[in-house]
This record gives sequence, C-alpha cells and structure tokens, in this order.
Amino acid sequence: MTFALSTPITGTAQTGFTAPTYTLVADNPPANNAKQWAVTALGGTQTGVVAHSVAAPFTVSQFKPQNLQVLKPLNAVSGQLDKVPTNVYKTITRKGVLPLAGQAYRNMVITTIIELPAGADTADAANVRAGLSAHFGALSQQSAGLGDAVIQGLI
Repeated sequence: MTFALSTPITGTAQTGFTAPTYTLVADNPPANNAKQWAVTALGGTQTGVVAHSVAAPFTVSQFKPQNLQVLKPLNAVSGQLDKVPTNVYKTITRKGVLPLAGQAYRNMVITTIIELPAGADTADAANVRAGLSAHFGALSQQSAGLGDAVIQGLI
C-alpha cells in the first residue's frame, strides 16, 4: 500500500488553531488490510487538544479491500459487463472527545470511503485521480468551515 503518512502532518485551518501539526508513530492496525498511526504530540496552537492515550484515542487508519476485485469477462451474448464489482478503501480518524466536562471521553469517528469500480484504476486512472483531487481539495479548502459547521450545526 502506498498510503504512508510522514511525521509530522500539518493540519488544515480551523477556527482558533494556529499552524497545527501532529506527530505520528506507527501503531498496530485493527486489521491485516490496514495501516494505522497514533498522534503522540501536538504542535502549533491547539488549546485544549490532547494527544493519543488509552482514554482518548487519536489515530488515523487506512484500509484497503480484503480481496481486490477485478472485472469478469464480458457477457458472451450482449457483449456488456454483467456486473462491475467495487473496491472499497477507507480512511478512519478516531479522536477521543469529551461529551461533558468531568465525563469520560467518547470517540468521534471521521470516515472517508472511496468506492472505486473495478477496472477504472487502469481504464480511467486520470479521472479517478481528478475525483480524488477535487474531493480532498474541497475538504482541505473547507476544513475550517466544516469545523465551524459541526460546532454550530450550520452549513
């Protein structure tokens, strides 16, 4: 798998944060088709934020399909594909958050799922990459806006 985070990672803009960075250490992944990193140190100004601990996890995990799917031969009668299987990739970030001061941490889970039709990786790689580029560019551009939205409940 070529998904390999280098440490530290630079966080994107968030209201109240200045130049956030996250120092990573490789962690044991939850499955054999995954990689995982834990955030062990914070940089920049992030008042109130805590790094990874047992009580308040802060991890990033990348999953690939257990069994990669490929296209089956075309239907002999119609000349069309009968079924196009999908390969699913997931990135999951877990962050321990306090639901109320003085209470135990609970996990916030952030998941990005990529459902790639088998064959598109070779037949249309440029458009696959363009879709990913736009998706992550939009999330990066609107990082602070998403942060504000989940805090205020407004989009």
